[in-house]
Amino acid sequence: MGKAKSPRRVADNEAMAVGTTIRGSAQKLGLVAALIRGKKVEEALNILSFSKRAMARDATKVLASAIANAENNHDLDVDSLVVAEASVGKAITMKRFATRGRGKSTRILKPFSRLRIVVREQEEA
Repeated sequence: MGKAKSPRRVADNEAMAVGTTIRGSAQKLGLVAALIRGKKVEEALNILSFSKRAMARDATKVLASAIANAENNHDLDVDSLVVAEASVGKAITMKRFATRGRGKSTRILKPFSRLRIVVREQEEA
């Protein structure tokens, strides 16, 4: 009498990975996600490894996780994988305070972002 298995959120030829709490704004992470959207997985890893943006390191980890999920959980061919989706959203925002002169304080917002990467196995044309 266990809980019923939840249905897959992606197709049979796809695998997904989500980075839920990536430190940095969604706008900065969106610029990195746009670099790899629609590229082959090998090319996307090269782009991220040579990118100067700091968010590229976290995006590399999520992409590597999606590749590992495709290979180990869904038996997909790694050489024919393409980044089908790379979507970014807001997560939590930590609120901190910094003391200022004359007994005042200023609010500091530390945003977190979510990155969802879907890789799809594509037939060789």
